Amino acid sequence: MLVAERHQKIVEIVNERKSIRVSELSKLFSVTEETIRRDLEKLESENKLARSHGGAVRIDTKQDSPEIPFGEREARNVKEKRAIATEAVKHVRVGDKIILDASTTAWYMAKILPNMQITVLTNSVKVALELSGKPDITVISTGGILSARSYSYVGPLAEDSLKTYHVQKAFISCKGFDFDYGISESNEEQARIKKKMCDIADKVYVMIDYEKFGVRAFSHINSVEKVDCVITDNAVTDELLAKLQDVSVEAIRV
Repeated sequence: MLVAERHQKIVEIVNERKSIRVSELSKLFSVTEETIRRDLEKLESENKLARSHGGAVRIDTKQDSPEIPFGEREARNVKEKRAIATEAVKHVRVGDKIILDASTTAWYMAKILPNMQITVLTNSVKVALELSGKPDITVISTGGILSARSYSYVGPLAEDSLKTYHVQKAFISCKGFDFDYGISESNEEQARIKKKMCDIADKVYVMIDYEKFGVRAFSHINSVEKVDCVITDNAVTDELLAKLQDVSVEAIRV
């Protein structure tokens, strides 16, 4: 296969799958990982894709892109998300007041959380419903405009309701984590909600899998300095963990 053909195929695969790892492309095209990295570097310079830690992601051409439906997000990286959620639950103590966002990882947290005396503030319908069967947990919903794609509340009412609370811990996920750009979301309404969640929490936990590193999504949430702890999966390298620690972010790999 000619180099130009390989480049075209790589772009097609990334656009179809939204993201892919260097190791997968290396096996697929029977070339070295170093060759694939050079391919991705060139394709990124041509604005045909974006490199992420360990691979590449599709460039979203819509500036304020619609949210990915919950069902589609739920099906991605299930094993990693469950492992991350299991670790996150270990950081919740009796008496805590916490935030869970509308991410699928937060929903997995809600499923795993034991019936204990805590207060959970959330904009997620699915999280609230999951916790409704645990009578010792006090659930507070933000209210607001219902987003049918994510089963969550967004908009001014949801944002304003968050201003009236203070919590010890916020557990959120995001579309992208970049050391220069910060944490980000593809949807502006969700980004604003998550920014408010960070603002009212003493400690911010960001729960993300390996695909999110190096990604700059459209809507900025916060700088990396506002993140206290990152819980991620075991595909993340030691080098990246060390970089997180260098900027005073606690890093937990599960």
